[in-house]
Amino acid sequence: MIFSIFSDYIHAIIIDKNRGNIKSKIALISSIIVNLSLLTFFKYSDFLISIYNNVSNNNIAMLNLALPIGISFYTFQTMSYSIDVYRNEAPVQKNILSLATYITLFPQLVAGPIVRYSDIARDLNHRTHSFDKIYDGVCRFIIGLSKKVILANNLGIIWFNIKNISYNSLSVGTAWLGIICFTLQIYFDFSGYSDMAIGLGKIFGFEFLENFNYPYISKSITEFWRRWHISLGVWFKDYVYIPLGGNRCSKRKWLFNLLVVWFLTGLWHGASFNFIIWGLYFGFILILEKTFLLEKLKQLPTFISHIYTIFLILISFVLFDITELSNVFDYYRSMFNFSNTLFDTTFYYYLVPNILLLLIGIFASTPIFKNILTKYPLLKFLTLIFGLILSTSFLVDSTFNPFLYFRF
Repeated sequence: MIFSIFSDYIHAIIIDKNRGNIKSKIALISSIIVNLSLLTFFKYSDFLISIYNNVSNNNIAMLNLALPIGISFYTFQTMSYSIDVYRNEAPVQKNILSLATYITLFPQLVAGPIVRYSDIARDLNHRTHSFDKIYDGVCRFIIGLSKKVILANNLGIIWFNIKNISYNSLSVGTAWLGIICFTLQIYFDFSGYSDMAIGLGKIFGFEFLENFNYPYISKSITEFWRRWHISLGVWFKDYVYIPLGGNRCSKRKWLFNLLVVWFLTGLWHGASFNFIIWGLYFGFILILEKTFLLEKLKQLPTFISHIYTIFLILISFVLFDITELSNVFDYYRSMFNFSNTLFDTTFYYYLVPNILLLLIGIFASTPIFKNILTKYPLLKFLTLIFGLILSTSFLVDSTFNPFLYFRF
């Protein structure tokens, strides 16, 4: 990370000093190559070696490198800084400590949101502090902590246990219950971290952009990706999709641009084929929606388009969390093998004691609770106090506290 800071600090100064000539473009290309080389070496080297071994029947030893925490996030941030300086969309930072502060901001360093330099350039040296901001930040942090510790972790226990049962022995109901729990877990885990980051940022005087906007209320996959991991979607749009030509080109080139973006989106999530397929899965659905399906969905009743969206999301997260493709198909077989047992004792064992947790999770993934608490400030205050106490209790008592985004 320190190397990345020095590299992009120097590259940006060269870009700024040589505006309008070839040296500026060379410095930009050099910056991008350095950043992507570091990311590829640490994150994808073993993946590339395994592919080479399989294709060539060689047996090159894996490097088994420790992945620097947050490398995917801060690499995208440092790249956006150099690119924005080149585009003259952000001022060059002459103070290396200020640039280092931007890259090493610990609230969002390990799990996002991806913060662009232009969004907080002014805040680095001219932050405003107030008790209102601190209060809002503390409230937002508690909300994120509660999402992660109370909801995500406990839903994760159910998924962890179901995932470790032989997939061929799962009933249909148990298979669906498991992936529903994971779908809720990953949302509360990731959005919880984002809430904590945004809250801590407010406490320190920074205004980070929103990263999630109730994605599970979406009525299409297009809408879902406007609400899910917003900072990543905006990054790929601004730095990959639009430079490739976006949709202002021939239809064939436009479809190619979309597939490139979603191939890279999948690859960004992890060095494994299941992530690439996961990205392309969404790419093909978005192509279908943008070409004709979106108009059809608008003509349907809202609840049908919503069921369509949730169904496709649930299918996608099986592919996201189960890395072995053979196991993915086994799990799908359990989900759709309606000639098998629909509900067994395992299903009721996990459903009955956790029915309240599931209901709270489902409602909390919509704006219902937020609207109620906004309307009644005292109730919101008491709920936050209760959430903080309960979260602390779980953290002290529980040994299950997974970090789903360690691979980033």
